[in-house]
Amino acid sequence: MPTSTPDPTTRRFAARIRIDPASRIPPFEQLRAQLALMVSSGRLRPGSRLPTVRAMATTLQLSNGTVARSYRELAIQGVAIGRGRRGTFVTDTPPNTFSAQERRRLLREAAGTFAAAARQLDIDDTEAVDAVSAALRP
Repeated sequence: MPTSTPDPTTRRFAARIRIDPASRIPPFEQLRAQLALMVSSGRLRPGSRLPTVRAMATTLQLSNGTVARSYRELAIQGVAIGRGRRGTFVTDTPPNTFSAQERRRLLREAAGTFAAAARQLDIDDTEAVDAVSAALRP
């Protein structure tokens, strides 16, 4: 089966998504959760078009069915809507959109959780900051 090369926009979009094949969480759920968070945080705005199933699957090295299931789950949640051959889009009024203040609060909570884990692992501050910097790179 021939593989298509996704366009640069799809590659940039998918670079923000991390699928852990060793995780106990199924890949479709990892993708769904990350896309829902991108919508909630405002990174994906209402009306934004999601990459095609095929392009997303190729870029993330997932099956088309896995990506399609993630998109269906987003539609069931009211986060996305499929418009046939035109594609899948973020709904005009997605549920659970976070304000800038809420996003900052969630970031502080995540940072606190990370800092606690680093302390438990006896990781020094420099190494912890380096780990965060590396994780933020696409």
